[in-house]
Amino acid sequence: MQPGIRDLIPGFDQLFPEKAVMDTGARLKLVRESHKLSQRELARRSGVTNATISLIEQNRVSPSVSSLKKLLEGIPMSLAEFFTFDQPPGQVNERYVFRAGDQPDLGRDGLRLLLIGATLPERQMRLLRELYAPGADSGDEPIVHAEGEECGLVTRGTIELTIDGQIHTLGPGDGYYIPTTLPHRFRNIGQDEAEIISANTPANF
Repeated sequence: MQPGIRDLIPGFDQLFPEKAVMDTGARLKLVRESHKLSQRELARRSGVTNATISLIEQNRVSPSVSSLKKLLEGIPMSLAEFFTFDQPPGQVNERYVFRAGDQPDLGRDGLRLLLIGATLPERQMRLLRELYAPGADSGDEPIVHAEGEECGLVTRGTIELTIDGQIHTLGPGDGYYIPTTLPHRFRNIGQDEAEIISANTPANF
């Protein structure tokens, strides 16, 4: 079973206190109806089945981050806009500091992706603290984006970085700067946890 949004965001109810009252299903229904979309139309736009949308809105299943992103792309709406949908205008923009416990984890087994500024609307960059367990990687397939640039700095551990088929080994203090149109992949080849601080523009999530 894929982890739900609450499972992937440590301290979800503390990070989004007003969202704890309105759960993800109720919020999705509110957003959908405010955009005058039926469940069937949202299913057509997002590629998520009508039955699944119904179960999510009834809180009978918790959506994975990937499923939620597909649904929001069908509206369209960003993850930040979704979690601040009913928040008064201007209130979100007043936040400039994001504590360690305020960074949602969008990773998976062996890989933590802590997103800084997740609730900021219209972010122009994506800043991540990436934590790789020994042997963990960014995925079986290389990462490629239609546009943009990414840079990062290894702060701990040993990372194998493959850029367009070329393999590089990075240790603490080593960095990279690449166009994200080039296929790239990260893997922890050390015995200890590895950490990368990375930035990407434009923000891809």
